[in-house]
Amino acid sequence: MSARAFSKSLKELRVHFSQNSPASTGLRDFIVKAYPGLKKSNPGLPILIREASGVESRIIARFEQGRERKVVVDSLSASEVEQKFNALVSEAK
Repeated sequence: MSARAFSKSLKELRVHFSQNSPASTGLRDFIVKAYPGLKKSNPGLPILIREASGVESRIIARFEQGRERKVVVDSLSASEVEQKFNALVSEAK
């Protein structure tokens, strides 16, 4: 993933996944690979990563005016998670 600066209308990213569930493997791999570049390109954007046992793997984006959008990424590979992530953040206008 090429790290890029996101639109100012994207206000927050939240990532939820299980520390040990096989369904969360793709999301964990994506975060390990992509987080440093994302944070470097978007230093003022809160990126909250939450681990909890047995939770659904998901990425939630909060946009201007409190609008939120969630994508579930259970049992997806890291490259599939990246595609879903890119589609999610491209909704920022």
